[in-house]
Amino acid sequence: MRTFPHLKQAALAAAVAASLAFSAGAAAKTFHWSYQGDATSMDPMALNETFTLGFQGNIYETLAGYDGNLKLTPLLAESWENPEPTKWVFKLRKGVKFHDGSPFTADDVIFSWKRSLTPGSDMKGYGAKASDIKKVDDYTIEVTTPTPNPILPREWVFLYIMSKTWSEKNKTTEATNVKGDNQGNYANLNANGTGPFMLVSRQPDVKTVLKRYGDYWNKDIKTNVDEVIFQPITQEATRVAALISGEMDLVQPVPVQDWKRLEDAKGVKPLTAPEARAIFIGMDQDRDELLFSDVKGKNPFKDAKVREAVVLAVDTKAINEKIMRGAAKPLGSLVATAINGYADSYGAPYKPDPERAKKLLAEAGYPKGFTVTMDCPNDRYVNDEKVCQAVAGMLARVGIKINLLAQTKSKYFGKILLQAGNQTSMYMLGWTPSSTDAHNALLNLAACRDAKTAAGQFNLGGYCNKKVDDLTNKIGVETDQTKRNAMIKEAFEIVRSDFGYLPLHQQPMSWGVKDNIKVIQRADDVLDLRDVVLP
Repeated sequence: MRTFPHLKQAALAAAVAASLAFSAGAAAKTFHWSYQGDATSMDPMALNETFTLGFQGNIYETLAGYDGNLKLTPLLAESWENPEPTKWVFKLRKGVKFHDGSPFTADDVIFSWKRSLTPGSDMKGYGAKASDIKKVDDYTIEVTTPTPNPILPREWVFLYIMSKTWSEKNKTTEATNVKGDNQGNYANLNANGTGPFMLVSRQPDVKTVLKRYGDYWNKDIKTNVDEVIFQPITQEATRVAALISGEMDLVQPVPVQDWKRLEDAKGVKPLTAPEARAIFIGMDQDRDELLFSDVKGKNPFKDAKVREAVVLAVDTKAINEKIMRGAAKPLGSLVATAINGYADSYGAPYKPDPERAKKLLAEAGYPKGFTVTMDCPNDRYVNDEKVCQAVAGMLARVGIKINLLAQTKSKYFGKILLQAGNQTSMYMLGWTPSSTDAHNALLNLAACRDAKTAAGQFNLGGYCNKKVDDLTNKIGVETDQTKRNAMIKEAFEIVRSDFGYLPLHQQPMSWGVKDNIKVIQRADDVLDLRDVVLP
């Protein structure tokens, strides 16, 4: 197991002692937690993926974060104001210590922002929200934004703050590249945050151990957990069995077909609710020739008729009924119903029409269809591989033959993401706007890709419509909510008419938990250990 070799032995001993001091006289309370895959990295800028970021949020902190109801709440910033359209001033919290005992200051914020813009970072879209950050004093920063941004604190809820001195000492001033080019990066396996829990040991894909940090600045958090043992369990049946047997206290996700099993079992229960995440299929519309297809010299997905055929071939209602057991909500958009700006005009599911799909393919010059590889994770979303298999079967019926490549999320993201080389022709992706606003989805998924502004950072298929771009830019600076939502509606209706994506559904959150444990199930599917209370 890897520990904190950079800390002096005495310092580490003191930190651990402090972390357990609060439970003196009582038996240590250990929380056993499992997910279908591992947190991809301990580096908070390696991967913009909700589970990984949510896990890291127990170790690292941001200026502002979410409470259990996704209400914005102060963390490392005590307060903030927006005195000018392109200027934000943050007052930082005094007396905060990193896990190695060093103080948190403005220098750490500025360093972390700059680190988020380094080549390996998957958080460039967050960092690009600022054009400059100036230190007013040790506990005050002034942020300049390239355009007016009325919701900046909400857009930075996953931009974690690292220690400048620790990062420099351990030569981790640049982010870990998820592709694997610098997996030896110190921050990939080690951590030094300001959060309520500190990293004690890390065995990727096996076990990660956290200990309560006794010097955590917020003494009012609910949790009574002393130790967290996290173990990924990829097999669904094994994961559910581990909960029922008592080996695990909480598991994520539970296959929807096992909800009744948990309801009938003693001492455990399913914890379910709609998630603010849309699941969809993207298509490479950028390259002149697909990387993984039997079509040579051209790209079928550049033709709107082919993309429409893909959309009309897939019956999202059937996928929901047969695979998601009615627990998902079929969608025609890239945002879920819980997201600000959602409207049925663009969010209602498409009506499948396989016969029209065949005609469209013939009109486009593919009367016999074609073959293409689709990338899919098998440990990221609820029933992800099964859903991809269903999509592949439906596309096959209209002549589009799918070679399905389903992999663990580390390999999957290391293949399809832009900084990993974007080696994909067709892919499944899920998106939860961190700001809970539809503009976030437009900017990341529908905006034309722009390396300078980091727009389209997750537009992995290269969809591009200048009208959508113009609207996205206007939405980003508009403060009138009615006007913003009208433009959001217009932009997404264009994406829909372009058949830019194949939307699938809004997936359900699906946790299994012991009856006697108190947790809060956030709509973004994040487990915040601050809220976990053991009996």
